[in-house]
Amino acid sequence: MRVILLGPPGAGKGTQAKTMSESLGIVHISSGDLLRDNQERNTELGNTARSYMQQGLLVPDDLIIGMIEERIGRADASGGYVLDGFPRTVEQAQALAAALERRGESIDRVVNIRVSEEELVARLGGRWICRACQRPYHELNSPPENEGECDDCDGELYQREDDASEAVSRRIRVFAEQTAPLIDYYSGASGFVDVDGEGTIDEVRESLLRAVS
Repeated sequence: MRVILLGPPGAGKGTQAKTMSESLGIVHISSGDLLRDNQERNTELGNTARSYMQQGLLVPDDLIIGMIEERIGRADASGGYVLDGFPRTVEQAQALAAALERRGESIDRVVNIRVSEEELVARLGGRWICRACQRPYHELNSPPENEGECDDCDGELYQREDDASEAVSRRIRVFAEQTAPLIDYYSGASGFVDVDGEGTIDEVRESLLRAVS
């Protein structure tokens, strides 16, 4: 099973993709995780990507397509995967389709998590991350027991630069301009499914699993 999970920033793609990969026994491939790994290792790709991400902008296609192609070609992805955060543009989707065609493969399901702009602003503006273990928190929906401290590892909580209020607004605008057309691109395919992302985490998870079953 090869799945693409679409949705705007703050839709919960990362959380739901992890659950989906565990339930289906397939690999979770997050473009964000791959980019952060490159940044932590100070690779040329990571340093270039950082300048875009800090402004709430998308990383250019040519910096990420090759990285994704290499990742889906690894042995652990041969049984399937869920793509989280990629593709983000129609051009990336076309490049992915071409790469899969060369391998004699195709995407089985494209699931779009639908969330209103008002809900996205509320979610992203209050999001904090543990520096040590990367566990996410939210000021209103899932605050830590002790302010500024991770419940799991006592690590320091911080707000990513692209989750600050001005960057949040830019991210939503960029999504509307560049990423939303993916819905039109994929909506004609038989494997496309639209899922309401404004329920509880468990409700959204059940809807997603039904969509790919």
